Amino acid sequence: MRSLTCISVSHAISWNEIKDRALQFSREWADECSEDAEAKSFWDGFFNIFGVSRRRIASFEQRVKQIDGRAGYIDLLWKGKLLVEHKSRGKSLDRAHAQATDYFHGLKERELPRYVLVCDFARFRLYDLEENEQHDFLLSELVNHVHLFGFMAGYQTVAYKEQDPINIKAAERMGLLHDKLKTIGYDGHALEVYLVRLVFCLFAEHTGIFEVNQFQDLIEQRTAEDGQDLAQWLAHCFEVLNTAHEKRFTLLDPQLAAFRYINGQLFAEHLPTAAFDRKCASFYWKGALWIGGGFHLQSLARYFNQSWTLKIAVIWAHITPQKRIS
Repeated sequence: MRSLTCISVSHAISWNEIKDRALQFSREWADECSEDAEAKSFWDGFFNIFGVSRRRIASFEQRVKQIDGRAGYIDLLWKGKLLVEHKSRGKSLDRAHAQATDYFHGLKERELPRYVLVCDFARFRLYDLEENEQHDFLLSELVNHVHLFGFMAGYQTVAYKEQDPINIKAAERMGLLHDKLKTIGYDGHALEVYLVRLVFCLFAEHTGIFEVNQFQDLIEQRTAEDGQDLAQWLAHCFEVLNTAHEKRFTLLDPQLAAFRYINGQLFAEHLPTAAFDRKCASFYWKGALWIGGGFHLQSLARYFNQSWTLKIAVIWAHITPQKRIS
């Protein structure tokens, strides 16, 4: 078993600052009790503890279709990361949890959260669905439990086994993407470079190079589910990443313009535009969900020659400059 902590060096605020904000938050909300009146302000303030703008990454009242066919509304959803169900003070957290999980039916696979958080202002209960853990604490005890929410600030701890079946399955899906692209004629050097770029982008939003969910939001919000325009958007994104801010077009799409310039050679070479279908896009996203949680160089090494395997290792070392392995 190994434990890996990836730290968002350029954006994460310090733990001391997080704890100070948590104390201030706990005092500010100590007497609140009405869900309808102040829940949204409560969660905006909660996200601010970790230096994150709630408006950028999570939405209130997300409409979903429940298993019985009726419409439901998720109190707060950070797609792929966190689902919150909020109740008035004293209400059952067990019922809140049951209501939260009922919403899963109406979410796409890539939108399913790792964490479910239920709260009644005074009490918090956090479920980590990957680790099968549950943590209960009071608002007054939040400062002692902020480490549970390190993922919100850009701190991420991943525990894994080399032969974990989940990791193997997800690595195989990235391999299927490789094989699918190869069958359409995307081969050789171009294919190797293309996949390395994808790996980089998937890591970058989990390690502070990109903003949180920046790359995922671009793909989810701007591309079709059938994958028909995915390759074009990826090509455009790669071009932007290779262009310094002062050299970008003034009419560039704002969502693309927000990406930082990646100095170096990774995005410098012009590559043919690939082509995706719905199945190909599915391989890509299921691999993306895995990469967000941890990376095994060995798992992908068989798809690259020795030179490109080394380049992936260099990228990995570059984008996780602070890490702990035990």
